[in-house]
Amino acid sequence: MTLPMSDLQALFPELALLGLLFVVLVVDLIWRPGRRLGWWTAIGLVVVLALSLTQALPGEGRTIWGGMLRHDGYGFVFRMLFLVGALVTTLLAMDVKDLGDKGAFYLLLLTSTLGMMLMAMANNIIMVFLAVETASIPLYVMAAFYPKDKASTEAGFKYMLFGALASAVLVYGLTLLYGLTGATDFAAVVEALQAATRPVWMTMAAVLLLVLAGFAFKVSAVPFHFWAPDVYTGAPTPIAAYLSTASKAAGFAVLLRFVLAALPVSALPWWGAFLAAMAAATMTVANFLALAQRNLKRLLAYSSIAHAGYILIGVVAASHLGVTAAVFYLVVYLLTNLVAFGVIVALESAGGTSEIRSLAGLYKRSPLLALFLMTAFLSLAGVPPFSGFVAKVWVFVAAVEAGLIWLAVVGVLNAIVGLYYYLVVLKWAYVYDTPEEEMARPVVVPKVQAVVLGVLSVLIVVMGLVFAPWFAWGEWAARALVGG
Repeated sequence: MTLPMSDLQALFPELALLGLLFVVLVVDLIWRPGRRLGWWTAIGLVVVLALSLTQALPGEGRTIWGGMLRHDGYGFVFRMLFLVGALVTTLLAMDVKDLGDKGAFYLLLLTSTLGMMLMAMANNIIMVFLAVETASIPLYVMAAFYPKDKASTEAGFKYMLFGALASAVLVYGLTLLYGLTGATDFAAVVEALQAATRPVWMTMAAVLLLVLAGFAFKVSAVPFHFWAPDVYTGAPTPIAAYLSTASKAAGFAVLLRFVLAALPVSALPWWGAFLAAMAAATMTVANFLALAQRNLKRLLAYSSIAHAGYILIGVVAASHLGVTAAVFYLVVYLLTNLVAFGVIVALESAGGTSEIRSLAGLYKRSPLLALFLMTAFLSLAGVPPFSGFVAKVWVFVAAVEAGLIWLAVVGVLNAIVGLYYYLVVLKWAYVYDTPEEEMARPVVVPKVQAVVLGVLSVLIVVMGLVFAPWFAWGEWAARALVGG
């Protein structure tokens, strides 16, 4: 089948990324450039980003590739977000021992990114599953990238085991949904559900218990969150950063489109109530479990779960403002969590550990790194003027606008709980001191990591002070999905 030129132009980011993947493969096989391969990948991603922003901007939303994909502003925003996540992850990993000089790492990273971009565009339940698997399988390998490290091997095995189970549940739910509706396109599924005379419990069983379980695993929502702490802790830190940001954003990209396009809350009233209960449980369980953590990566894992609950508030609102707030939150969260994990990467590269107590005296050993940590954690906590505060405010406003005042109250109370454990981490970095022999060993941050963390930290502050231009991207995505 020959694709029309307009479809090829719409798929330019994916085709360019596929071309970059082959370039990286050939360069690695022929030249074996080691660490320099990271620069090849990073420069290639910058080129793909720049060309995509100039050559593949969507106009009115339309379906392409026989209706399997939808080219619109919503998908485009997420596709650019995934490219940014892959670029930052590449730059953070370049100086990491036994990771930044391995061509397999960059090939797996690009393949997973390609799958995530297809997830954001998926307009058909068959494409949803194919895209999810394309994004997930490389991540299983990446989590276990250090074969001699028991923690990494265990992380990869657990992630693969739970991921395979979630995929099986998801595909079974999608199969039942197809059996109930006789359709695979989202629009046709909606029409069939609205005209259906079958018992409601059949649809509920197929969708809530199976399809939603698969999506909830991808975004690590309660009660499908149990894999995240072990995987984040055991996986190489740059990969954990990518898992907690781009992978989570991909899960929400497909969840939002599925909920609002294939199974709208307005058509199934109980759907919204179920999602609201999941959002409240996710925030509450994760925040209280985070209080007891002593490892920074494990704490950030529970933090990531809690933030999934906040983002779910925007999904539950199912409105123009709700989608806008959710997309804006995901952009802010991606930048902020990459900084938080980037600090851990720098500490580990300097011979440190990810234990919270290892942060003692950081403000003296590396004032710049301590500043980056403070910027990220205050933003995650939702403290003004950082962008995390603006993101939280908008999802709470969306909940109130949708009449979900109780959910907004639960969110605010959870944000207060979260503030405590973020401040505990900063207390270790700024209040406690280390022994004299430790103070004599300052933390040296590689230049590339320092520049990346510095740029992202500035963006976190700027997006909190001047959020309108960034919020407009969320509005563009929302218009493509729900109108308004």
